Amino acid sequence: MNVADRIVRWFVGLLFIFSGLVKLNDPMGTAIKMAEYFEVFSNDISSLFHFLVPVALWVGLFVLILEVLLGVAVLINYRINLTAWVLLLLIVFFTFLTFYSAAFDKVTDCGCFGDAIPLTPWQSFIKDIVLLVLSIYIFIHRKKYDPVFRPKAGNIVLGSVLVLGMIIAYYAIEHLPPIDFRPYKVGADIRASMQPSEEFRYKYVMEKDGARYEFEHYPSDTSYKFTEMILLNPEAAPKITDYNVWNEEGDFTEESLNEIRFLVLFSDVNKSRLNRIGAINDLVSELKSDISCWVITANDEATYENFRHEYQIPMPYYYADGTVIKAMVRANPGLILMQDGKVLGKWHNNDVPSKEKILALIKQ
Repeated sequence: MNVADRIVRWFVGLLFIFSGLVKLNDPMGTAIKMAEYFEVFSNDISSLFHFLVPVALWVGLFVLILEVLLGVAVLINYRINLTAWVLLLLIVFFTFLTFYSAAFDKVTDCGCFGDAIPLTPWQSFIKDIVLLVLSIYIFIHRKKYDPVFRPKAGNIVLGSVLVLGMIIAYYAIEHLPPIDFRPYKVGADIRASMQPSEEFRYKYVMEKDGARYEFEHYPSDTSYKFTEMILLNPEAAPKITDYNVWNEEGDFTEESLNEIRFLVLFSDVNKSRLNRIGAINDLVSELKSDISCWVITANDEATYENFRHEYQIPMPYYYADGTVIKAMVRANPGLILMQDGKVLGKWHNNDVPSKEKILALIKQ
């Protein structure tokens, strides 16, 4: 192999491994994104895609583990003829998805690198075009690549990667993502994240006598005709723009960020895990004398009232958007401890903490 062959192989292989592992860290997030694509396709292409929404998690897991396996297979030249074919077909599929998102403005973030590296639709498409070109290169030159290991050793390597990927995915689903890239991670200040990091700066594009002019400040000369206003520092935008909490009495967003709050979040009570509801109720009963405990749900009042009565949930409840709740915690129900808007702790319903753990976090 020449230098170009090695560079292409290592670049594609490592990028696929990185992309797959970043998303395996948060397979629930990938499932949400896959469901979004299926809903779009069911409206635009065929209603049959709607039947894939309930299995979005399993489809996502298959694709994520396949990404990692392909990355490793490319690095070790494992059954390179088959690997080159699967790699090319997968990147063609990804390129179609990102082009569809960008051209028709259907999905604003493809989730190519999860929440670790957000990309715009056109950035994702350009990235996939580059990968498509490199994958075609590998496909054309596939006969030049000799396997790094003998077949049996290669099988062991790929099998080990498969098992490791499944373990990572299982842990992230049954607990929480090992690494939280979202703005609601432990240690994050939600109130601060709702504010721009610096004052927005703009330039004003004006026209006069057929010529275009740009100004840092809006001109006082009325002979200029306004054309557009361009934001110069979009990176200063708030990390959180959609956090709102309310009930029939009004808006409780600011109050939810005051003092110490223990939140139990239900993105949908009809799909929530019920095996730990008793443990959550017991913890809340222990905490109520020391900490304000709230439920935040995306369900309507009638649905949640029926659920609350059936399972004797001993907390006042408020509403939030379902997408926001899923972004806050990848569990249904999920638990969050906050103090003055700062996230002190987050737990999956499989990991209900003790009262002592909660109080210890508050005292830190």
